[in-house]
Amino acid sequence: MLKIYGRATSSNVQAVLWGLAELGLEHQRIDAGGRFGGLDTPEFLAMNPHRRIPVLVHNDGPAIFESAAILRYLGATFGNAPVWPADPVARAQVDKWAEWAKIDVANNFTGPIFWRVVRTPPERHDLPAIGAAVDRLERELERADAQLARHPFLAGDALTLADIPLGHILYRYFDIQIERRELPNLRSYYDRLTRRPAYRDTVMVSYESLRNTI
Repeated sequence: MLKIYGRATSSNVQAVLWGLAELGLEHQRIDAGGRFGGLDTPEFLAMNPHRRIPVLVHNDGPAIFESAAILRYLGATFGNAPVWPADPVARAQVDKWAEWAKIDVANNFTGPIFWRVVRTPPERHDLPAIGAAVDRLERELERADAQLARHPFLAGDALTLADIPLGHILYRYFDIQIERRELPNLRSYYDRLTRRPAYRDTVMVSYESLRNTI
């Protein structure tokens, strides 16, 4: 049994849920974090001393935290090419883009932009800071746009685990009220993702409960 601890509105949890869905893996999700709390309990701290979601527990094995580590574990345990190739050279082509997306896209969007635009009340919006953050993010997204001009997915011709750290951010990026650059290849890529049932069910989830909460 695969158990995932975390609320469905967490973008990092959504990344793992999307990966589980693409791999066709049955699992149990247990609400934790946000309005559900529970991150300070001894039981949760034993799984993740950093008090963050998501956390994955597979059968009676040790808990795994950090969404990127969880996705790599799922890929290595249940996946195969092209999602997570066994060949180290081919796998590295996936992993390098996954690492970039996690560090340079997700980290430049969630706190600097999403929290400031959605989670912060409008009267406290720092518009210059938001504009600067969007500019930094879109300089990274331009790299994805160039890569997606050559391939339909980030690491090649088929969806891989590289697409999850990038793709799960794009629903909110394209949905929130900000001015966006024209990135046609990225937009076409996002449109392809929205046609995937696994993406719609796990990522395209209302975030209204997060609005004006900080």
